[in-house]
Amino acid sequence: MTQLIKARQGIITPEVERLAKVEGLTAEELCEKVAQGRVVILKNKQRKNSIAIAVGEGLRTKVNANIGTSPDCVDFSDELHKIRVAVAAGADSIMELSIGGDVDAFHRQVLDTFTLPVGSVPTYQTGMESIAKHGSVVDMTAEDMFEMIERQAERGIDFMAIHAALNMSIVERLKNQGRITDIVSRGGAFLTGWMFHNEQENPLYTQFDRVLEICKKYDVTLSVGDAIRPGCIEDSLDRAQVQGVIVAGELVQRALEAGVQVMVEGPGHVPVDQIPATILLQKQLCHHVPYYILGNLVTDIAPGYDHITGAIGATAAAMAGANFICYVTPAEHLRLPTAEDVHAGVIATRIATHAADIVNKVKGAREWDLAMAHARKALDWNKQIELSIDPPTARRIRGERNEEGAEACSMCGGFCAMKLVGEHLGKTGGTC
Repeated sequence: MTQLIKARQGIITPEVERLAKVEGLTAEELCEKVAQGRVVILKNKQRKNSIAIAVGEGLRTKVNANIGTSPDCVDFSDELHKIRVAVAAGADSIMELSIGGDVDAFHRQVLDTFTLPVGSVPTYQTGMESIAKHGSVVDMTAEDMFEMIERQAERGIDFMAIHAALNMSIVERLKNQGRITDIVSRGGAFLTGWMFHNEQENPLYTQFDRVLEICKKYDVTLSVGDAIRPGCIEDSLDRAQVQGVIVAGELVQRALEAGVQVMVEGPGHVPVDQIPATILLQKQLCHHVPYYILGNLVTDIAPGYDHITGAIGATAAAMAGANFICYVTPAEHLRLPTAEDVHAGVIATRIATHAADIVNKVKGAREWDLAMAHARKALDWNKQIELSIDPPTARRIRGERNEEGAEACSMCGGFCAMKLVGEHLGKTGGTC
């Protein structure tokens, strides 16, 4: 049985019991959220060494890091290093998106080496193998698609982005409405090309019950992929996107009825003022299941700094109800990210989601900031560094322009405002 079916029967699983303590809820409260579909537990029953996480309503906002090779850059040792960097920076999960090299072998290595949940997009590997087998992506067969979903599920992948909420009606609307960036989803592009080339409907849509059977068998959390997400802020909330959300909501209902854990992916490029409406629309149409988004990226003009545009949007989105945020790195739109880009992306996204968690009154969020405030007032530099979201970076910067043992920092030195005022008020400590 899946976590969802067990929760509906009132069964508190070991994962729910442990995660309830982590999230500051009772086991009964978390079990009820799982039963309602408002929380998912990311853990494939095939994986014995993995540590589940809970994603959804009322919980700490989780951060995902994407890694993976491209056909132009196949270096699995570097991708493993990136995962280690992401884990050290505090990522909650990894999506392995390789489209170059021996993906099967790499998946096994990742699943055996790391304990955090691992996600994938099966269509990527299907398309890659179709080129080798048939000569092109558009010549892959429906059976190829479903065989790959089963193969990855059996291997132990914990959550999968399946682009099932894409059909001919949506594609025709997209073609006729004049969107600027058309389709920027790689999986969506593969399937759109397949549909036009074969003059057939998307098999993942028409045979969605087969997707559900596989996910239910292994308790893989289904992530309904956003194949039609906007690729620039000008395209946000256009008719094709809204139609895609409507179809996603219909598929979510079928997944919940089948006892399959499900969440929904979202955009993408969204101007700040449209973020609350985008989240509200998805939540209302998709039965309040967890919402998994990229960014949101709130402007299109910052290549090299998109970890910042994404962080701005992530805070607004998480405040509005998004539950799971995929990081954006400085390399977004430019190249495959380096380990340094991965680190920057995870930290920026964690800062953004933490800021939202404070507003959303997530247990422990405000207390973390309060502890930092007390450490600053006490001029306790070791404690400040320990409490920082990125201690190695804080320690390095502190050491660059401050003498060993300096009480204040080199910004103000002896003119430290809190130190001076603290002395007048009879309070000790302080920093700028």
